[in-house]
Amino acid sequence: QVQVAESGGGLVQPGGSLRLSCVVSGNIFRVDDMGWYRQGPGNERELVATITSGHIATYEDSAKGRFTISRDNAKNTVELQMNNLKPEDTAVYYCNAEVLSLGGGTYLNMDYWGQGTQVTVSS
Repeated sequence: QVQVAESGGGLVQPGGSLRLSCVVSGNIFRVDDMGWYRQGPGNERELVATITSGHIATYEDSAKGRFTISRDNAKNTVELQMNNLKPEDTAVYYCNAEVLSLGGGTYLNMDYWGQGTQVTVSS
């Protein structure tokens, strides 16, 4: 079993910053791509940023220049530093991890999601 847990959401004024953290634990042989997604009110879940195990990052257009994704492979953690936040960034942010597990002599590759953390940008 694999668990994904996010933290760091909250209420911030426009122009402010927040740092989201996510830790992946459990039956882990290897963690491949990790990422952050968000779902705003009335919207579908959308990609914010992803990062490979080799630390190659990609960003959704509105996140470029404001958000930075990073990871610690030894700790199986990923973080999202969000600066110059805007009201339209308000959403539940979800951590995603592609995990390779080993059980009973069999490798299993699956995507895992956290429960989400609320980010609200408002004055």
